Amino acid sequence: MDHSVPILPTISTSFIFISAILVARGWYLISKGRIEAHKKTMLASGVAALTFFIIYMSRTIFIGNTSFGGPDKLKPFYTIFLIFHVNLATIGGILGLINIITGLKDKLKIHRKLGPVTSIVWFATAVTGLAVYLLLYVLYEGGETTSVIKAILGT
Repeated sequence: MDHSVPILPTISTSFIFISAILVARGWYLISKGRIEAHKKTMLASGVAALTFFIIYMSRTIFIGNTSFGGPDKLKPFYTIFLIFHVNLATIGGILGLINIITGLKDKLKIHRKLGPVTSIVWFATAVTGLAVYLLLYVLYEGGETTSVIKAILGT
């Protein structure tokens, strides 16, 4: 392939993967009873996820989103996959925030029940996010990129 990948999507996707790795590490730490290390690791995972979100939203608003540039026959499948990923990411983000809050407020009954589910959703978010990245920037050259501002202003 002779196209290069854009730096911001590469960086933001890296942060989601870092976040998922930290969740896995946090899960391991709590299984060993290392509560403080678990707390610090999970908070670091939240910071990594928030960093992704800030980069993604800034890019979306000011630079834009990239459309699928692969074959037309794959566009419907990509769109369905993207919708699935966005829903997973939204649910995972909300569950993650609830888990951070319940953990910090020592509402451990809720935290312990929700944690494993949240982790699995977050792992699925990271994997599907990587797949979206590969489809948009690695396997196929990205399509048109239009910012929200340009779309609103019509420029």
